[in-house]
Order: sequence, then C-alpha cells, then structure tokens
Amino acid sequence: MSQLAIELVPRNREVLERDMALVREHFPHIDTINIPDLLQFDLRSWDAGDIVSTQFPNVIPHLRAIDFDLRCDWPFLETIRNTGCPALLAISGDPPQDMLHRTYRTPITGFIARLKQELPGVKVYAGLDPYRSGIKEELDYVAAKLDAGADGLFTQPFFDLRFMEIWADLLPGIDVWWGIAPVLTEKSQAYWENKNNGFFPPDFKPTLDWNREFARRALEFTRGRDASAYIMPIRADIRKYLEGIV
Repeated sequence: MSQLAIELVPRNREVLERDMALVREHFPHIDTINIPDLLQFDLRSWDAGDIVSTQFPNVIPHLRAIDFDLRCDWPFLETIRNTGCPALLAISGDPPQDMLHRTYRTPITGFIARLKQELPGVKVYAGLDPYRSGIKEELDYVAAKLDAGADGLFTQPFFDLRFMEIWADLLPGIDVWWGIAPVLTEKSQAYWENKNNGFFPPDFKPTLDWNREFARRALEFTRGRDASAYIMPIRADIRKYLEGIV
C-alpha cells in the first residue's frame, strides 16, 4: 500500500516539536515520520522517535550499524520496544568526524539479522544507493541485505524520473520507499554530484519551482506503482516546498 513520510532532522527537541507541529497543521494526512541519526546532534534517532511517537502513529528511526558491536547489548532496543515503532531503517553509517566516537566493523547484514531477532514484528528496511556503484553491484548488495532479513528498501533521493523507472523495473515485488529531496542551490547540486555521485536530468534547475514539479511527478510515479515515498526537505521551507503537492 502506498504511504508517504516526511523526514525530520532531530537537531534538538525544540526544533523537532516545532517541525512536528508544522506537519500536523499543514499536512494532517501524513502520519509517518522518518528520523535520521546524525552524530552532530545530541538527540539520537531512537530518542527522537520516542518523542515523535506521542503525536504520530508511525515513526521510522535510522540506525547506523557502524555504531554498534554485535557482541554487546544495544542501548536503543528497550526504547524502540517501548515506543512501538513499526519499522526501522538500518544503514551501514559513515565514519564519524569526531575520532573519539567509537565505531565497530559491524557488517550491515549481521546488523539486520540481529535487529530482526531482537525486534520481532518490527519491519527492518535497508538502504539502496543507486549512485554508489554499478547497477549489478548494488543489486547484489541489496540481495545480501534481503537475504539477511530486510523487509524492504529505502532509496537515496532520486532527481530523474527515468532513473527511478529503471530501478523500479529491477525491484519487482520489493517494498520500496522512494526518496525525494529538493536541491535549491548550485552548491547543493555540486554536493550530490561530487560527494554522492548523484546526477540530474538535462532540464534540472536548482529552483523551488523545478523541485516542486519534480516532487509532484515523483509522487505520481510512486502512487501509480502502489509504492511508498519519503520526502527529505533538508533546508527547504516545508510549506513552500510541499503545499498543494501532498
């Protein structure tokens, strides 16, 4: 069944509650909030999920495998159980900029398998990065995650509908949340191209109008395939970006 989520960055509790209020007021039909786990902020995704769950029925926190040792107890498990999150997103995680932050060589497949064991009844999604490598290599990586127990996939944002169509055809029968994000400056475009190997269609413009029209068409695409989508407003004004579209 097609669903729509908005990703809210948990910079702190005050900002999170402000953003939740905005979503409730202007987009009351959205009942799913996606929460990244960003080390530069003190509020971790599972604690933010605990806050969000008091006002939204569906919360999907991200968890970084690199932060957890498979041999140890995990501090977030009890919070997730008490919060009642219906789903999680398990990602490998980028190395932290703070070298004092402890990380582990935890494989994403092992992380997914243990999450499924520890949290029965909770869906565990894995990441799909269409820009990471060649299509075959990424499909093999996806297959390994699904074999480990992943229930579906969350993609990196797409900026080209033709590329979305290619990937949709390669993932028949898989529960996919398609990522959509605005890119509103040339600097942001360069970040996606140079840091993440993303690419944009020839008609791309880093304007609000272009990104609104793309979001509209991308959501039409996901609904047409009975698939789900999540929107990452990043630094965009949520109302200006999404009003009249979702």
